[in-house]
Amino acid sequence: MILVNRIMQTNLNIEEIDVVILCGGKGTRFMSVIKDCPKPMVEICNRPFLDILIEYIASYGFKRFVLCIGYMKDYIKQYYNSKRVSLEIVFSEEEELLGTGGAVKNAEPFIKSDIFLVANGDSFCPLNINKFVNFHALQEAEISAALIKSKNTGDYGSVVLDDTQRIISFNEKVQNEDGFVNGGVYLFNKNILCLIPTGTAYSLEYDFFPEIINRKFYGYLYEGEFVDIGTPERYEKAERFFEKFDRAGNNQLS
Repeated sequence: MILVNRIMQTNLNIEEIDVVILCGGKGTRFMSVIKDCPKPMVEICNRPFLDILIEYIASYGFKRFVLCIGYMKDYIKQYYNSKRVSLEIVFSEEEELLGTGGAVKNAEPFIKSDIFLVANGDSFCPLNINKFVNFHALQEAEISAALIKSKNTGDYGSVVLDDTQRIISFNEKVQNEDGFVNGGVYLFNKNILCLIPTGTAYSLEYDFFPEIINRKFYGYLYEGEFVDIGTPERYEKAERFFEKFDRAGNNQLS
């Protein structure tokens, strides 16, 4: 039986938790849509997707963002250096593409908090981040991953949990199979970064996560929408989603 999420007050202060956003990839499957900007900066409803993502996360009280940049990194730097925001935004730059895991490791010197949030810069999972942080603390997890209920895990592969919501395995992509898929949002304890090699291309999804399933690695269950702009078809779906998405109450990047 899946553990019911317990909603209790923890001592974690959201404002003191850093946010790391992975926005350094090339987006090769997306080149037909964008040719002159990095994928996270593609416009959705006349706004850069990365703005929408940062705005949503900041609406929960997060103040400090580390942007992991690589491909067309100057584009992102120039945009945020010239934009007046109330948030602290710093850049972790890659001289060569390091993959998702390598990018997080590369950002280690810029991460100040003992627990930090990680989000993919090309997907949007509008979960309640306060509850996610609370779950991570109550489970005493080293890493927590937001998992989305899906009726078809074929595009992503499914994640298997035990009865305490600890992640115990990852299944290959199987069409038309119900299950939980990775939502691309994580909470890390900083001390676990010692397990990621330095200065090399390394994937969270394919290298790191399968290696740590015997540790305190938990899945937070989210049943709701998930937006991925990784392909032209998903980009069109994202446009339709954000046309309807209610951003009332979120901080505005202005």
